[in-house]
This record gives sequence, structure tokens and C-alpha cells, in this order.
Amino acid sequence: MIISSWNVNSVRARIDNIKSYLLKYKPEILMMQEIKTEDINFPFDDFSAMDYESHVYGQKSYNGVAIISKGKLKNIRTDLIKDKLKQSRIISAEFEYKKKNIQLINIYTPNGNPVDTDKYKYKKQWLDSLIKQLKSLSKKNSNIILAGDFNIIPAPEDVYNPKSFEDDALFRLEIRKKLREMINLGFNDVYRHFNETKEGYTFWDYMRGAWQKNNGMRIDHFLVSNSLIDQVKGININKDPRGREKPSDHTPIEITLT
Repeated sequence: MIISSWNVNSVRARIDNIKSYLLKYKPEILMMQEIKTEDINFPFDDFSAMDYESHVYGQKSYNGVAIISKGKLKNIRTDLIKDKLKQSRIISAEFEYKKKNIQLINIYTPNGNPVDTDKYKYKKQWLDSLIKQLKSLSKKNSNIILAGDFNIIPAPEDVYNPKSFEDDALFRLEIRKKLREMINLGFNDVYRHFNETKEGYTFWDYMRGAWQKNNGMRIDHFLVSNSLIDQVKGININKDPRGREKPSDHTPIEITLT
């Protein structure tokens, strides 16, 4: 079973690329971030024609998250974080897999730049709310898959030029510590679980030839509960969509459950 996560940077602008990806790689579940559309304008019919059901928490022009799935999902929630700015950044669902009830949480964390502004303060507050919710959810269900665009570079090896990002909201030590706090609740960073040192960029800026120069960063992640890690066969950063015409600046990441 393949579960994918992808910041698509506008689901409508990227619909042809998304459909091509689904046809070629056939994930059972795709969690999308930054869909940049209200629910009413989401391309439900495109995905329905490919036998995917869609669950959407949209927002006009900005943010927005969605989960599409070949199988039935239940307990869809968009209220896990009480966001004072009312931004659409988190959606959750549950599904049965090998007699386990697994909770999927799809997130699009605030960027937080520039630092020492209200945007940075909002990012810290949002992450604190997520950590608090994860503590609570983990007590009720030990089988959680948390994925999405975290907007956090975990370590120096996860960015092409760590020196230049030392005071960036994606790499500041206090932000990286919040990711570590999540992991310490009983999760695994799946990419590092399988790849101790290997580069695993998931984002390349549109500017300055970043893709061509491989000036990337790893900011999209899968965190999987300790109870599930043995069922994860592997993880793949699928660079194919990033090299296509009119791509998102992110590329899909995929885990395979055995």
C-alpha cells in the first residue's frame, strides 16, 4: 500500500501533473498541501473519475489541504487545531489496515518568515498546538501517520547550504526542536529511519536554477508511530513530477506499507 504526501502548490494549476502522477504511480492515498482553492472549486470530478474519493479543507487562494483515497476513509476532521487566523492547514482521517485503525494527519505548517514577526510567532504557536494535540491523540490511538509540508529543515544535512539558513524560520534551532519534540512523543522520521545520511531533498525553489543545481531542502516529512514502523517497507522521494513542465516546487514523498 502506497501513501503519498505532496505540496502541489495549487491543485487546479497542477491538475494535469497530479493526474499523471496518480496514473503512473497509483498511490492508494494522496495527502495534498497548499491546494489554494475553496472546497467548491476543488476538482472532485477529476479524482472521482480515477476512483478516488476526496476530503477537502480548502481556502481561497492560499493554504488548504486535502486527502484523496481509493479506499473508504472515516472520521474526517478539520478541527484538530483551533487556528486564530482561521487558516486551512490540517485535515485528519482514519482507515483500517491489517486490523489496525490508523489515523492519518495531513499538515501544512506555516512558513514563519520573516523571523521575529507575527508570522514567526504564529508558526511557533501553531506547532505548539499540534504538539499538544499529538500528545492527546497518541493516548487514544497509538497508530498515527503524520505527513505533509512541515516547513522545517531537521538538520544541516537536509539543506544545500545550512550556513545561509541559520536564521531562517525553517531552520532556526527552536523550530527544529519542535520537530524533535514531536518525534519524541513516539514517532519516527521515516526518511532518516531508512537513510541515516543520504540527501533527501523534497523542495527546490523556482528561482536561481535551484532544481538544475540541486539546491534543495528536505521540509516534507512522514512521521510514523513506533507501533507502525515495522509495517513501513520503505520511503521514496519521487523526483519525477518536479522535472515536468509547470511543476510544483515540491515533489511527492511516498511510504509503502507491507
